[in-house]
Amino acid sequence: MTWVKICGLTRRVDVAAAVDAGADALGFVLADGSPRQISVETAASLMDGVPAVRVLVTVDATIAAVAEAVAATGADGVQPHGAESGAVARWAQQAGLFVLRPVTVSGGEALQAASIPKGQIPLLDSARGSHHGGTGVTLDWQTLKRPDRPFVLAGGLDPTNVAEAVGAVHPWGVDASSGLESSPGIKDTARVAAFVKEAKQT
Repeated sequence: MTWVKICGLTRRVDVAAAVDAGADALGFVLADGSPRQISVETAASLMDGVPAVRVLVTVDATIAAVAEAVAATGADGVQPHGAESGAVARWAQQAGLFVLRPVTVSGGEALQAASIPKGQIPLLDSARGSHHGGTGVTLDWQTLKRPDRPFVLAGGLDPTNVAEAVGAVHPWGVDASSGLESSPGIKDTARVAAFVKEAKQT
């Protein structure tokens, strides 16, 4: 059964919807400039008592900043993007946290994923300009160079295409954000439920 992460959660009602739908993990974005950005304080409130893997998504955040955020929120994992991603991922792994390691799909994704240390899970995603994920840009699943290891697929996934994506790419897990929204940062409850159902039945 496919592992499912719902990312970019900003409201308690959306967290509850994702949990009720059966999501395995939830993502909370701390990155500046994202339409899904929330404060550490809000993340702590939204994560409280959640029975799923709670992941902090950061961009260019230092080890010290991520460590402080993890301590403040009780997060179970991290998804570090940008210049500090390698150092943060290594620290998080040593700290016993769940680590999703973003890989931008541009033709060298298999090589990039192969270089990621064991114990960190590659997250294959699309990027556009300065946006690290959450772009809504769908990957070309037929030409995607799949890593020879468990990985998570992202990039433009929604309830209408996730079953096809899982069937074509056979990822360990899937991750969606913008494809489940009624507006930036606001999840559509029905789309969240449909996404989890479609992903897990394949």
